[in-house]
Amino acid sequence: MADSLPSLAFLGAGSMGGAILHGVLASGVPVDGGIVATNRTVQKAQALAADGVTSIALEDRPDGNREAVASARIVLVGVKPAMVPDLLREIAPALREDAIVVSVAAGVTLATFADALGDDVRTIRSMPNTPATVGKAVTGLAAGPAATPDDVALVRRLFETVGAVIEVPESQIDALSTVSGSGPAYVFLLIEELTAAAVGMGFSQADARLMAEQTFIGAAALLDSSGEDPAELRRRVTSPKGTTERAIAVLQDAGLADTFARATAAALARAKELAAGA
Repeated sequence: MADSLPSLAFLGAGSMGGAILHGVLASGVPVDGGIVATNRTVQKAQALAADGVTSIALEDRPDGNREAVASARIVLVGVKPAMVPDLLREIAPALREDAIVVSVAAGVTLATFADALGDDVRTIRSMPNTPATVGKAVTGLAAGPAATPDDVALVRRLFETVGAVIEVPESQIDALSTVSGSGPAYVFLLIEELTAAAVGMGFSQADARLMAEQTFIGAAALLDSSGEDPAELRRRVTSPKGTTERAIAVLQDAGLADTFARATAAALARAKELAAGA
């Protein structure tokens, strides 16, 4: 955990940028020089200001993005992907010489950042996931050509305030997103289906939800605290010739491994389509 972080600017504190911002605030790690955030509307800006952030509403201050980056060591770009190129061209003249520009925009490549900012600006592409809001994120980081190891270490410290970090080449960012980025939705789907199965066996909706949700929460906590391989923990629950063994056999006979392989492959194919503008 970092002792402190340098000045931060969040350009667009929407769903993912907001998750990282609130995760940093919740971590309690001091930010030297403070945090500035921009949003389009006064309403969103006021909500962030209540959290102690210097919050700028662009509808009141059209130059707010340039103001925000002027003093920031780390600039997180969290606007919608289609808005990124124009935003980068807008802030380029106002960036500090030592600024590290971090993309939180899904699907926007480091090449897009270089086209707008120049090859000498330090850039890092990130792929966090939504559990950042509760300090349990997995974030992939891919460094641009001008980013130094110290730059990467600094940004790693930032994202470690909201969870775990994996450093990958940019060519693996989309693949990472099919696992950790989309992964929470896979888990929620499994919980939905287990809840539905419980309801089908006669449990009330409330009891079914409690059983399914707490089972996933408890299993994840057990995995985390034990340090064991998940396959080993599964074996411990699966008594020979018992009920769990019978259930696991049904899941395996249904091709669960192939289903997950095909699901992540489909997500990766769609990521490539989106990158191509399809």
